[in-house]
Amino acid sequence: MKVKEIKKILSANVLCGEDKLEEECLSGCGCDLMSDVLAFSKVKMALLTGLTNPHVVRTGEMLDVVVIIFVRGKVPSDEIVQLAQERNIAVLTTGFTLYEACGELYKHGLPGRICL
Repeated sequence: MKVKEIKKILSANVLCGEDKLEEECLSGCGCDLMSDVLAFSKVKMALLTGLTNPHVVRTGEMLDVVVIIFVRGKVPSDEIVQLAQERNIAVLTTGFTLYEACGELYKHGLPGRICL
């Protein structure tokens, strides 16, 4: 699923990474515990979270995160957006809850794991 499709499904706003809208996400992960995200770790991942601190971007940088989606209408600080931009990670924000956002993306075909 492309980032632009995620944006549309979640009625999301792009905070940075307009140039990444054509990037493909192969899986999604919804989590506020970055240690769990590290354990999940998949390729070309969309990370959905309500946690708005720089650790989210640093975790995304260590993994193959294409886009970070902040849920519940949360808007990260300019520092976090700039950090994501420097790390070449798109950032979206949506009014959906974490549960709803994950459900919508799963319903539209974004898996939580890649079955090869």
